[in-house]
Amino acid sequence: MTILPPDPDLTALRVTLARLRAERGWTFDELASRSGLARRTLIDLEHGRTTGTVTTWHALAHAFDVPIERLLGTLCNDHTPPGAHGF
Repeated sequence: MTILPPDPDLTALRVTLARLRAERGWTFDELASRSGLARRTLIDLEHGRTTGTVTTWHALAHAFDVPIERLLGTLCNDHTPPGAHGF
């Protein structure tokens, strides 16, 4: 029997992006300038049309000056994250 991991919470990921941008009062243009990402990419991420790459989220973590875990950790919001059981 194959045990599949739980689905990632992609909604929480995009909500975190939107919240961080809003907390700083940044427009998509400003975040694009700070992250080096295209404005269209940011809009697509925040609206759930794409999930981006590790490189994309790495750039965003640096732009927001937050640990990448703060962004990607939200993927496990609806389930126990891997390693939480101490195995």
